[in-house]
Formats: sequence, C-alpha cells, structure tokens
Amino acid sequence: MTAAAIATPGAGPADPAKELLRELDDNLALLLYAEARQLEIAVEWVRLHPGDEVDISVPYGDRDLPIAGDGAPTIAEFAIADFALTLGISTDAARALLGDAVEIHHRLPELWERLVRGDVRVWKARKVAQSTRALSMEAAAYVDHHVARVAHRCSLAQVERTVERAKAELDPEALEADRQRHADDDYVRVHTDDLTTTGKVHIDALVDAPVALAFDQVVNAKAHELFATHPDLSLDQRRALALGQLGKEGSTTEIVLYAHTRPDNALVEVDNTRSVITTEELVEWCSLAGAALTVKPVIDLNAELVTHRYTPTGAQQEQAILLNPTCVFPHCTRPSRGCDLDHIVEWPLGPTIGSNLAPLCRGHHRLKTHSDWTYTRTGPTSFVWTSPTGRRHLS
Repeated sequence: MTAAAIATPGAGPADPAKELLRELDDNLALLLYAEARQLEIAVEWVRLHPGDEVDISVPYGDRDLPIAGDGAPTIAEFAIADFALTLGISTDAARALLGDAVEIHHRLPELWERLVRGDVRVWKARKVAQSTRALSMEAAAYVDHHVARVAHRCSLAQVERTVERAKAELDPEALEADRQRHADDDYVRVHTDDLTTTGKVHIDALVDAPVALAFDQVVNAKAHELFATHPDLSLDQRRALALGQLGKEGSTTEIVLYAHTRPDNALVEVDNTRSVITTEELVEWCSLAGAALTVKPVIDLNAELVTHRYTPTGAQQEQAILLNPTCVFPHCTRPSRGCDLDHIVEWPLGPTIGSNLAPLCRGHHRLKTHSDWTYTRTGPTSFVWTSPTGRRHLS
C-alpha cells in the first residue's frame, strides 16, 4: 500500500504530504536502528576474532592488529576481509569501522549508550571516536563525559576543543606526540586519477609556511618572465604554465604515458590519468611539459605470455597491470603498479603465464598466501574470491 492510500475512516482523504513525512519518520527510525546495530555486530566480530590469539610465529602471516585506543581489544588482521566484503566495502574501510565501534564501546561508554538508544547519529559518534583514539584511557574518559551528553547537537569543532583540553590536562605526552606527528604531515599530491572533463588535473600540497612563500615567489617570477612570450595569457594561466616548467632548465623531463590506440580511432586512452583524449592533445601535453617522448612496443593484452621462471618478465608485469589497474581483491583500489604480481595457482604447480598472474597489494597478498582465502580467475579482468567461511565474492 502506498503512503497516499492510507486514510483514517471517516476522516476524508489523507494528506499525501503528511503521509510521506510519516513514512520518512518510520524510515529514519529503521535507519538509526540499523546503523547502531551494525556497530554492535562490529564489536561482536572483534570479540569473536581476538588478535591476542593469533599465531605470530608465521612470518608475514596473520597478526595481532590494534584498531582502537589504549586498553581496547585488538583483532586478528585476516578476519577483517570477510567482514568487509559482506558489507561491500574495502578492507581499509572495514578496519576503520571496526576500530571506531571498538573505540566507542570500550573507551567511550557514555557515548555508546546514547548511540544504541538512537540519541546520537553513528557518523557523529565515529567522528568522536576518531579524535580520541590516540588519547590515554583517562583522557578518553574525560572527552566521553563532556561530549556524550551534548553529542547530538555539538559541532565537530567543539569536539576537537574538548579533545585538546583533555590532552593538555590529562595527556601531555599525547599532545607532544600529536605535534611531532603533524611535523611529518608535509605532502605534494598530483591527482592524475581525477582528470577534469577539460583535461586538467588538481594539485595540492601541505608544507611549512617558509617553503610555501619561497615556492610562491619562484612561480610568480617565472610567470612574470612568461609575459614576454605569452602576453595573451592571464596571470593565473602563466603561473600554471610556470609550474610545468620548474626545473626544466638544463634538463630533459621524461614522462611515461601509457596510451592505448585503436585502428581508425582518433582518440587515445591514457592509462595514467584514466582519460580519453585526441592525439593532438597528447602531443600538446608533452610539448607543454618539455618532455622527451618515447614510443614503446605495444603489448597484446590477449596474448598468453609465458616464462619458465618463477619471476614474471617485464612484459608479463606490464600486461597484468594494464589488464587490472588496481589490486584484484574486491573493493581494493590500490594501484597495481605498486602491487605484487601473484601466482593465482601457487608456483610451481601453477606456471608463470599471463592467465595465472594477477596484481595484489601487499596486505591482500599476505591474506591469500597465509590464510584460507582462495580465488580463481573467471575472465581476463574478473575473479571469484572464497573466504574461509565459504562466502564467495566477485571482483
């Protein structure tokens, strides 16, 4: 029966808007229950797979994995994968979910009580848990006491201020460790896997202020020089062009692009950036970067490449990467260029041939090698994984 069809006898036709809102209320109650119940199941999963019972004598095998703060239970690392795939999420995401659940249940009991009653949304409770994980038990209890009763309406900024007070008053070692940890937070990221529709890429960085100021001055100076040759470009455009030319003087840049073409097709698939561009755009990319362009032999992705050695050849490695750009464990997004190349059927029973090779990140390679997880190839880019509990998962 639809919401619009519900009516009270003798009261005339129901108001569709009111009925929809009533149904929305019911759905929200179910959602709150399901979210909280999922965390309860997560806590129980950790209890059933304690990390302190793992046999750590096996090199690179299962291990006792801390997932929450001091004093909270640990988990057997390989138990995370089955939980993850049942939820349809990555192993990393499942580890975070399990850790948040354990943190709230064992170290933030007041917050846990409000969560299971439906007074606090799970996403808010998880944010609190993520901020207390590095605290001592005493400092976590301080945050729990001050935040739990107002968690349904307080901002995340208020939570962070409470955490900082707890560190300063009860856990100065954590405060100093936090400062030291953030001292190593510098990074520069080039998001080549997130190409815009106009063929552009985002770059972001986090550096010390003096480094940022020096970089800004260099880019500004270079942009000023480019005005003589590119007067039609805006300052922002010249700064972007200057960025690509930094360090080019006196050296040749080699950029390796994995480009795939097809007969009678003017478009080129660029593997590095997951984009499709024209051959003219590809030439322009290389010329703007002042790059040396090298054409390498084409690898037939359908060929069965063979070697009689244990170690795959360079061509086999490249073929496996091009076929499967990420780790082939379900929901894993780690790029295959940083993965191990696994023999699906173990060597020497399984030969070193293209159809028996697949990229696995180090964590999932360990999982496959040192536990009862198995997988089979069902197509060039499709696999079926079977967990120790017998559940089958497609990737």
